[in-house]
Amino acid sequence: MGRGPRKHLKRLAAPRRWFLSKLGGIWAPRPSTGPHKLRESLPISLILRDKLKYALTRREVVMIVMRRHVAVDSRVRTDINFPTGFQDVITIPKTGDAFRVLYDVKGRFVLQAIEKEEGKGEKKNEGSWKLARVQKLAVGSKASVGRNPFAKGQLASIPYVVTHDGRTIRYIDPIVKVNDVVKVDLKSGKVIGHLKFEVGGLAMITRGANTGRVGEVTRIEKHPGSYEIVHLRDKKGAAFATRVANVFMIGEAGKGPAITLPKGRGIQLSIQEERESRVKKAEKESK
Repeated sequence: MGRGPRKHLKRLAAPRRWFLSKLGGIWAPRPSTGPHKLRESLPISLILRDKLKYALTRREVVMIVMRRHVAVDSRVRTDINFPTGFQDVITIPKTGDAFRVLYDVKGRFVLQAIEKEEGKGEKKNEGSWKLARVQKLAVGSKASVGRNPFAKGQLASIPYVVTHDGRTIRYIDPIVKVNDVVKVDLKSGKVIGHLKFEVGGLAMITRGANTGRVGEVTRIEKHPGSYEIVHLRDKKGAAFATRVANVFMIGEAGKGPAITLPKGRGIQLSIQEERESRVKKAEKESK
């Protein structure tokens, strides 16, 4: 048995969300240790080579990254296998492109281009912030106040939250609870907004059979000692349910989504509806 972490990953064992071809080789890039789990992340090398087509080979990916052309959440990353995950903002200043990592209704990773102008004449730089789900809320251990750790003084307990992307945000507003979503400014790391987990809010599913679907929360079932179940309904009127840990709020009640949604806008089509849409598209192209 070898010592240390594994540094390899075979392509057949790679996550299905990466959408890699079986015949593309034996190996796949293994994500480095980072803020997202292996099965819930997409390495930078696949983004540049397979998704954006900025590179054809691994060597070209290394050349792009080592020239500091890729930033994740406004921080330059030089590791080609750095893991990017749901809601991460990827910017390439050299080309002026910005993308947000989301899911489509089939559960695959998709890079949604960020629109810089939204609304009626109102400019919103959507690439300057991201949404982060609150996974944990706690109060830190007491520590002496001041720069000198041995100084005797008042003792302070610091409230903090841990988000889904590994951030620890201190001195959080008491209104923020677990399962809520906070809007984080990428430059300063401070909270500039808050989306409450409540009935009527708009949410996207991040895990399970309904990954990528978007719907309005209609009911929250609480089961003491077991999993809480959240019921949702999409714009077509189709109802579905999932565990509370899979729900990610993306909009307030009575308002639209705070982010730009990918193609399909989170609405899952049946096999027959997909076939009909393909037939209509083919007829339009033939004309």
